[in-house]
Amino acid sequence: MDAVFRALADPTRRSLLDELFREDGQTLNALAERFEMTRFGVMKHLKQLEEAGLVVARRRGREKLHFLNPVPIRLVHDRWVSKYAEPWAAALSGLKSTLESPMEKIFEIYIRTTPERLWEAITDPEIRSKYNFGVGVTSDWTPGSPYEMSSPRADAPLGEGENLEVDPPRRLVQSMIALWSDDVKNEGTSRVTWEIEPVGDSCRLTVTHDQLREGANEELYGGWPMILSGLKTWLETGELLTTPGSLLYS
Repeated sequence: MDAVFRALADPTRRSLLDELFREDGQTLNALAERFEMTRFGVMKHLKQLEEAGLVVARRRGREKLHFLNPVPIRLVHDRWVSKYAEPWAAALSGLKSTLESPMEKIFEIYIRTTPERLWEAITDPEIRSKYNFGVGVTSDWTPGSPYEMSSPRADAPLGEGENLEVDPPRRLVQSMIALWSDDVKNEGTSRVTWEIEPVGDSCRLTVTHDQLREGANEELYGGWPMILSGLKTWLETGELLTTPGSLLYS
């Protein structure tokens, strides 16, 4: 949290986040064109944002693209805002949820746990329902097999797809068809990639939601910060989040 607050304290770094909020997945050169400072100066600010986890960089061919990662801001909300505010205020912290033209969304979080325990929390339907809006995911978790998202409180499946890659406890790639509302049923198939990397006594979990159509409904990806925040909270403390979204189907 200290690194996040330090990163947010600088107005230039906040402006960089605003630029990535406006258009995600930008190169250093594209960002530098919008600031009255050297390319090296912008690079230093981006490095601090990356160290705080607020920006995630990914190589795409010869280009290095920078993506806004809203998960740390979600964690700030869960720890410092939600307990003082009315419950509906949780919905106001979706920093990334109003982007109009998403193509690829990347979310990163560090969790103090083992890769095996994290993999179990992702694939076990009972555990998954504790942080995934009350929704469990059932499958035999083999490559090419189907999976289904469901809840006892829902009359029909809330989502479905295929397990494209299954490499426990490191990598899980899935196609996804959202079924939980009329607004998302016509969005078609997108892809979700879970990547687990051990870091000391913790794990870095990166969730990439891509193959989204331009202008896709924000319901498809806007809930990831709350899901990952709930996953971290449950694995590290055994407690459940009580934000409205977390309780949706619980």
